[in-house]
Amino acid sequence: MLDTTTASKTVTAPPSTPARVRRRRRLGANVPSFVISIISLTLALALWEIFGREVNPIFASHPSAIFKVGITMLATGELFNGFVESMKPLSLGYFLAAAVGIPLGLVIGRYRVAEAGLGIYITAGYATPLVALIPLFILWFGLGFAVKVAIVSTLAVFPIAINTWAGAKSVPRTLIELGKTFVGTDCQIMTKIIIPATLPFIMVGLKLAVGRSIIAIVVAEFFTLLTGLGGIILKAGDNFDTARMFVPVVVLMALGIGLTWLVGWLEHKVAPWQREIADSER
Repeated sequence: MLDTTTASKTVTAPPSTPARVRRRRRLGANVPSFVISIISLTLALALWEIFGREVNPIFASHPSAIFKVGITMLATGELFNGFVESMKPLSLGYFLAAAVGIPLGLVIGRYRVAEAGLGIYITAGYATPLVALIPLFILWFGLGFAVKVAIVSTLAVFPIAINTWAGAKSVPRTLIELGKTFVGTDCQIMTKIIIPATLPFIMVGLKLAVGRSIIAIVVAEFFTLLTGLGGIILKAGDNFDTARMFVPVVVLMALGIGLTWLVGWLEHKVAPWQREIADSER
């Protein structure tokens, strides 16, 4: 006779290993990204504060000391004036690099003749230590505003051009053939097919160019007139004032983060489908 008590019991199998893995991966899925970033930054600053106090102030500093000096520099206007002095050539040089690098990358990636004729120079320019050529830039443009713009735009144009070039090359040939099938002109194929497909690559190039531009403006101010944030860093270093030297460094780090976020926001506006694809793959 069948035992009804035993038959009524259901055996629950333990969750499979992939299910457990997926559950673990989603443990932090409900935590906003900015919360994770704040926690990480807080921990880093706390560790820096603890260990930085144990180091001779000539060799390093700590966040509380840097904050106090930064408040004083803000009150005197030194930090604000230096920031404005650096932002003017940095902004113009960055926009010039984008205005040249994006069309150049599109043309090289789209046309074989342009790739064969110009691609070698873009690759060589990206690999060349352009900082070593700053003395020549000074001879050509002097010591003022123009040389800073030239240095920033020269260092920033190559990552933009190379990433745009790679994006244009990665456009599926079938899409281009489809545009030709519908009797699309070269201009229409470029604007309707190639540029939209290349936008994610362009945005990566613009993000990389942010870091190159910030490095370029600081180096330019080291070699030219001691103005802007680079001038503050160099003067503070000469006086062994480590806390004062760190203030513009922190400002430049924050500037890089802010500009990179701005480019990411712009990417979300001009290519919203890319964010949706990236989120769906996580």
